[in-house]
Amino acid sequence: MAKTDDAAFRAGFVSFVGRPNVGKSTLTNALVGEKVAITSSKPQTTRRAIRGIVHRSDGQLIIVDTPGMHRPRTLLGERLNSIVQETLGEVDVIGLCLPANEKIGPGDRYINEQLDSFPRAKKVAIVTKIDASSRPGVAQQLQAVSELRDWDAIIPISSFDKTQLDILATELVRLMPASQALYPEGAVTDETTESRISELIREAALEGVTDELPHSIAVTIDDMIESESKDLLEIYANLFVERDSQKGIIIGHQGQRLQEVGARARVQIEKLLGRQVFLSMRVKVAKEWQRDAKQLGRLGF
Repeated sequence: MAKTDDAAFRAGFVSFVGRPNVGKSTLTNALVGEKVAITSSKPQTTRRAIRGIVHRSDGQLIIVDTPGMHRPRTLLGERLNSIVQETLGEVDVIGLCLPANEKIGPGDRYINEQLDSFPRAKKVAIVTKIDASSRPGVAQQLQAVSELRDWDAIIPISSFDKTQLDILATELVRLMPASQALYPEGAVTDETTESRISELIREAALEGVTDELPHSIAVTIDDMIESESKDLLEIYANLFVERDSQKGIIIGHQGQRLQEVGARARVQIEKLLGRQVFLSMRVKVAKEWQRDAKQLGRLGF
């Protein structure tokens, strides 16, 4: 039976919530020390509950990176919200991320109110992006955050320059239940290699696209083939969009944009795998897939 004293090894689950673009996925990657969640300035980039694992001498944190809370407009949006609700109902700690360089707004207050629906989880306020604010600005934001609710901890951090990430990890471990490690040493995520590759392709495709297009992009992997010489992995992927006009945007003039997407994705995939890859991508139209239950199922939602 696990010990329950303060010196016991602790392990558990934490999920970060907040408005789009407050740095949830960036924070996850910074704590894990490896890229397990893709990042983008576009809202609703995260589409699954992705687990990143932090190993420490005193405990283990399993960070569950979820889609952002939002008011859904499509069937996909409803399913993403269900993932969030299900995840937050099961984690040990919820960290509300609030950027230091932006005043608390209606979206932040709405999400803070939603936290009352998850009474079993301890609540931590994480003031992100302190590198982008002045010291008086950070102090002012900490005061404003403290007035939202009675937090179990309030921690200012910067994922960009890793300021106070150790303090955040220490506090999160302290709030976890006494437990044996839940994942083996060295594990950084339970995502499959295929899933991580498809997400890196989607991240590359999101760069520089228009506001309505990001939600319409989905990626699947058709095949991964080892070359005879074993020195090259061939990856065959599909990029799905909802309309023919979007297909043209992704491909670009004479295929130039698709080539750029492929080059960006290949760099990240080779970094992940530690080997050379050949990447072939086809752009396909799946009309209004975000609103179609059958197509959502085929695309893995």
